[in-house]
Amino acid sequence: MTELDPAAHVNIAAPGRECGSCTLCCKVYDVPSLEKPAGRWCSHCLPGRGCGIHETRPTHCRSFFCMWMTDGAMPPEWKPDRCKFVLTVDGVTRFLNVQVDPGSPNAWRAEPFQTQLRQWAAMLMQEQRFVVVFLNKSATIVLPDKDVALGVLGDGDRVVPYRQLTPRGPTYSFDVIRARAS
Repeated sequence: MTELDPAAHVNIAAPGRECGSCTLCCKVYDVPSLEKPAGRWCSHCLPGRGCGIHETRPTHCRSFFCMWMTDGAMPPEWKPDRCKFVLTVDGVTRFLNVQVDPGSPNAWRAEPFQTQLRQWAAMLMQEQRFVVVFLNKSATIVLPDKDVALGVLGDGDRVVPYRQLTPRGPTYSFDVIRARAS
C-alpha cells in the first residue's frame, strides 16, 4: 500500500483521480471562514454532488486534497465516501490524520482499515510519527497493539509522545500540551 511520505502527498490530484460524488471533507472538517464546525455538513455542500459555491469557495477548500486523491495507488475502498473517513498527512507533525464521519464513528475499526492503520502505526512509530483518529475534535492515537484516547484537542494543542523501553519492547504514552487561551 502507500508509503506515507509527506513529500509525496502534494496538493495535486493523482492522474485519474477526482472527487466525483465524494463530499465527505465538506462534513468532517472545520471551515472557520464559513463558521462551519467539524462533523456537520457545510451549508454550501450539495452532498453527493459537490460545492454550491465552487467558483468562490474559500482558499482552505480550494487547496485541500485528501490522500485518496493524491495517491493513485490507494485502493478504491479507501475513497472517503466509501470508507467513511478522510486521510491526510499533517504538514507540521507528519502524523497520519484520520478524520471520521460522525455518522459512522467506528468505520476506521472495520477491515481492511484497522489492520492497515495498525501497520502504518508500526511503521510511523520508528520515525516518531503517529496515526491519529479524529471524531470531530476527539482524538485517539492508533498504535500497533492498542488505541490511546486523548480526548478533545483544541486549536493549537500539541500531542507529545513519550517512549519507554520495557522488557517487551518500546511502548508509548502521550501528553496533550494545551494552547494558551488568547
